[in-house]
Amino acid sequence: MNLHQDALVADGHNDLLMLVARRPKEVWPEYFRERWLPQLRTGGIDVQVLPVFIDAEFRPEGALRETLRMIEAAHRIAEKNADQVMLCTAPGDIAAATEADRIALVLALEGCPQIDTDLELLQTLHRLGVRMVSFTHFGRSALGDGSGEDAAGSRLTHAGVEAVGLLEELGVLIDVSHVGRAGTEHILELATKPVVASHSSAYALREHHRNLTDDQLRAIAATGGVVCVNFFAGFLTADEKPTVDHLADHLLHVLEVAGEDHVGFGSDFVAEVFGEKIPACDRPVIIQGLDAELYVPGLEGPAGMPLVTDALLRRGVPETTIRKVIGENLIRVLSLE
Repeated sequence: MNLHQDALVADGHNDLLMLVARRPKEVWPEYFRERWLPQLRTGGIDVQVLPVFIDAEFRPEGALRETLRMIEAAHRIAEKNADQVMLCTAPGDIAAATEADRIALVLALEGCPQIDTDLELLQTLHRLGVRMVSFTHFGRSALGDGSGEDAAGSRLTHAGVEAVGLLEELGVLIDVSHVGRAGTEHILELATKPVVASHSSAYALREHHRNLTDDQLRAIAATGGVVCVNFFAGFLTADEKPTVDHLADHLLHVLEVAGEDHVGFGSDFVAEVFGEKIPACDRPVIIQGLDAELYVPGLEGPAGMPLVTDALLRRGVPETTIRKVIGENLIRVLSLE
């Protein structure tokens, strides 16, 4: 039995919608089917979270318009590829999709530049299918500070506090990836439902502000939530030759600290995004002091997902635990019940 192919596999973060939306609307479904569907199928992915991230070129004036374009792209992908994928917005949708051998797609917001303090727009976006929300990216937002602003020591703004309550009322998952340390602690103090980190690794193994401390790992687990470990090489190791074992180290650390019911995958695949969007004159791509084009070999995209399962098997992780890590845990909190 091939464990990876037999198990349910879920990924908490893949920015492919950014590349879909760059193309003319007439080719969105075809581009997804030809370029991304084969990669997702090769990677054995059954559930894929699709973040809506708004590049600086659209902020602030065009943020909401670009958000709506990306959400429309996701709907058209699902409608025109209904034999292969399903956009999941209601309880039971993920189970229905996977039982029919369709890939379950779930919409998320990565940061909230399109919202500012107009929190009623969160309800609007929920109506359109958004089921996970993070409050900021590296910098400062109207809801709170990103981890790049940790020196400020800021917690959530008044609007951020209100947003926590509204999202929980709507049944939308709150995502603390990218939120600063004080803001993450604030969210965890307020939360009454499971909280996720859609793409964050372990600070104990790699001291970078984007990673989570052991106390934060335990606190997310205490909500019933899941920490989806990021595959981005710069958040895994300072080594110039990252390997899949560096990623396995982070997964095993989160397993030990948070427990086997609270670990998942949050790939954050960006190789194709940077390859297409960043011109040669702007290379190398340096983000937060890290080489953003240094990837774990074989994990440049979703087709490499089986490598991670194989690494966990080599490290002696029991098959029942592996099934939880590679999919069951994230599916539990995404299942919209």
